Amino acid sequence: MPIEIRRFGVGQRRPDGPPGTSGVTGQVIHSDARGVISELAFAPKGVIEPHTNPNTTWFIVIEGGGWVIVGGERARIAAGEAALWPPDVPHGAWADRGHMRAFVVEFAGADDAEFRGILEGRVAGALAAGPGGSARTVSRGEGTFTGSDHPPAPDPEAGEPH
Repeated sequence: MPIEIRRFGVGQRRPDGPPGTSGVTGQVIHSDARGVISELAFAPKGVIEPHTNPNTTWFIVIEGGGWVIVGGERARIAAGEAALWPPDVPHGAWADRGHMRAFVVEFAGADDAEFRGILEGRVAGALAAGPGGSARTVSRGEGTFTGSDHPPAPDPEAGEPH
């Protein structure tokens, strides 16, 4: 299977930029049911107007800098920094005096943070609370193994050490 190469950057961007922008050009690098990865280039005074999106999105600045706004809070952002745009929270970005280039990585579907907590050995969210919202006490399980009290003898023919 040949290596797939996607071009982006100068000469590859749409001249009009994504909807809700001015002074911004962009190029979708990848899009499928799991999400979208795009590259954006902001001219000085380029702006993505505040808007909402149902997906978790990362705005990753790779060159220059500007500003981001998330839920009414604004912050400076520069190359080497990434801002989280949570689902359904108004967010936007703009370049002030200089240019800014960024990758936008948008994940489709619901955030799985609570489930990741379970996989990492933490009990998260509603699973941690019992009836009435109080914390549950988990007691140690009791039981025995079934079968022989001694492990089986090694089987050298199966490659097990003696």
